[in-house]
Amino acid sequence: MEGLDLGPVWLSIQLATVTVLVLLVIATPLAWWLAFTRTRARAVIEAVVALPLVLPPTVLGFYLLIVLGPAGAIGRFWVQLTDTTLTFSFTGLVIASVIYSFPFAVQPLQGAFEAVGRAPLEAAATLGATPMQTFARVASPLALRGYISAIVLGFAHTLGEFGVVLMVGGNIPGSTKVVSIAVFEHVETISYTQAHILSAGLLAFSFVVLLAVYALNRRIPIGTAYV
Repeated sequence: MEGLDLGPVWLSIQLATVTVLVLLVIATPLAWWLAFTRTRARAVIEAVVALPLVLPPTVLGFYLLIVLGPAGAIGRFWVQLTDTTLTFSFTGLVIASVIYSFPFAVQPLQGAFEAVGRAPLEAAATLGATPMQTFARVASPLALRGYISAIVLGFAHTLGEFGVVLMVGGNIPGSTKVVSIAVFEHVETISYTQAHILSAGLLAFSFVVLLAVYALNRRIPIGTAYV
């Protein structure tokens, strides 16, 4: 471990944590709407949400670079507002990571809400529960598996990003140099020992994450709600 810079590891953990928090705030209402809406636009929105699953990360990163750059609509507004750029910044990485990991949060939550169904919600409403009370005390506990999957998979997926973060954030130590970029840099400089250590850590973490998701989903009982 001597000579190994752990800065990219801590930066990656910070990025993944912030990304997951933002994802939960944005993905929860969208997943709820997708689970119960009957609009014909649902298929289109689901396809848009799933785009990061099939788009090459460099393609997604390229378009984000254009939009978030100083000449882009969002990037230009951000420069005028803060006098800083979104590209090659931690804030830009968060935005890119949220978009890149969006389906890993929306899809598990949507599936969990669909599994809850309308019957428990209607039963809670007949007992006088408000929509917010129904969501907080009935739907959310019943969808706990979906929340766990969204949090864990979103966190792990963000840690493993490469193409998107490289395009949007570059390789700035302490600001945008995350662990995947550090691995690439070590390989480029033929520092295989450091690359092995970081890669093995990511591999072990990914395995533990998947094992934890499967184990927790088996142990969490279905149909338990707080009233």
